[in-house]
Amino acid sequence: MSYDQQILKILTEAGERGISVQNISRHVYNMNCTFFVSPDFEEIRNYVQQYLLKNSKSNNSLIERTEQRGWYRLNTTGSNDAQQLMLQFRDEQQPVEEVKPQKDLSLDLFDTI
Repeated sequence: MSYDQQILKILTEAGERGISVQNISRHVYNMNCTFFVSPDFEEIRNYVQQYLLKNSKSNNSLIERTEQRGWYRLNTTGSNDAQQLMLQFRDEQQPVEEVKPQKDLSLDLFDTI
């Protein structure tokens, strides 16, 4: 999965409130960090920052800035692509069924009377 796809996935999970550049960078770093390979955090942070700036310039962009400085979210009002991403993310989330513990129906070896 490329950095671009990871950034969009993180923004989709963040929802309407948005998420900061620092947190997005940290998530992307953790998604690419393995036992043997450790990418440069500053390189990832710079890439994330440039990607967000480049893709949030117009009103119809996929990504928009929030009221807070350094925070971004998907532009669900002006971009049809962002709306589609949100729908796909909601479809992927399935309700978790609770597993009820079964009663122990085994017989006791020693009855206590």
